[in-house]
Amino acid sequence: MQPPSEPKPPEKPKKLPGFTKNQRNETMRAISLITQIAITIMITIALGVFIGRSLDNWLGTSPWLLLLFTFFGMGAAFKFIYDLSNRF
Repeated sequence: MQPPSEPKPPEKPKKLPGFTKNQRNETMRAISLITQIAITIMITIALGVFIGRSLDNWLGTSPWLLLLFTFFGMGAAFKFIYDLSNRF
């Protein structure tokens, strides 16, 4: 019978060849910015659609408030992108 072997120490993560730490940081920053833009666009438009549909069902004005709040959501998304582009 063999004695139990000791567990191996975890290996260090391998670095990507050819990328400096600054390049990796810039890549992660760009990915997070793109993700933030995409999520904001989806949420603002979906929120506009939800509010428009809810008001249309409540007031019986279908489809006018749905269209109006959808455009408000798109406007909010474009304003966010414009404000974000002015930061950089």
